[in-house]
Amino acid sequence: MRVIEQINASLHGFMAGDAGAHVIGEDILDPYGGAFKATRGLSTAFPDRVLSSPISEAGIVGVATGMALKGKPVCVEIMFGDFITLCTDQLINHMSKLPWVYNDQIAVPVVVRAPMGGKRGYGATHSQSLEKHFCGVPGLTVVAVSQFSDIERIYAEAFAAKTPHLIIENKLSYARLVDARDIAPHADPDLVLVTYGGSTEVCVEAAARLADEEELRANVIEVTTLSPFDRAGLRQRIGDCPAVLSVEEGADGWGFGAEVARALVEMPGRSFATVTGPPHPIPSSKSWETALLPNGEMVVGAAIDLLLGSRQ
Repeated sequence: MRVIEQINASLHGFMAGDAGAHVIGEDILDPYGGAFKATRGLSTAFPDRVLSSPISEAGIVGVATGMALKGKPVCVEIMFGDFITLCTDQLINHMSKLPWVYNDQIAVPVVVRAPMGGKRGYGATHSQSLEKHFCGVPGLTVVAVSQFSDIERIYAEAFAAKTPHLIIENKLSYARLVDARDIAPHADPDLVLVTYGGSTEVCVEAAARLADEEELRANVIEVTTLSPFDRAGLRQRIGDCPAVLSVEEGADGWGFGAEVARALVEMPGRSFATVTGPPHPIPSSKSWETALLPNGEMVVGAAIDLLLGSRQ
């Protein structure tokens, strides 16, 4: 099963499991089924509860919040994750705060799905990874998935939580087959690659190259819940490994790498480095875009530099 098919199955399960559940988004009705086909078949199966919206992300998420307050769970599709900035107010100042403001007497069961990431040549406004701007918001859970994630469980838990969730789906991962292999197979690794979302595939490929070309044992740690960030859990997964490399597509600074570094503060003696996206907008050239975002060559080089530096 491909990732997009598993997401689609999870949405069908969400709708079938609750007669009050709704899905809202732009161009999500059949036969189109959404820009990436995640909602294919939903409007046919549940014609009264799959709502095609006008082009207004603020309006979509605002309406979803209102419906949730009336006891109707809603899953929102944002066509491209880059457009998530248009509903920042609804995410940060409305749905995430309302339960606290009303002393948990109300619930806001909204899950917002957003395709993120580059390497498809979509350029500066359609290839970004903006999830870090929504991490650290009290009351909002931010999750990222890849083909190596337990997608069925993650979506089921998000829908069952009845709390605001933002789920980040990497666009390249949609076409990948769900992969249940153990990506952290070594009991005593030389280094760990800590990552999430679409960069997980890059790290898995880099770990294989490090084993084949350098005889280095690298474990990949995929973090699925970005916020709240489980620092204690990450430290446990890192264990005694002396070298940690953080990998993310987002621009450097105030992001995933910073949270990994924060977790390592309580683990003295670890060598640490980061691989990130470029410190400027994504160019409108697929080859240039692919070369600038984290790739296997980049991760392998950074891993070797990290280990060489730690042994000097």
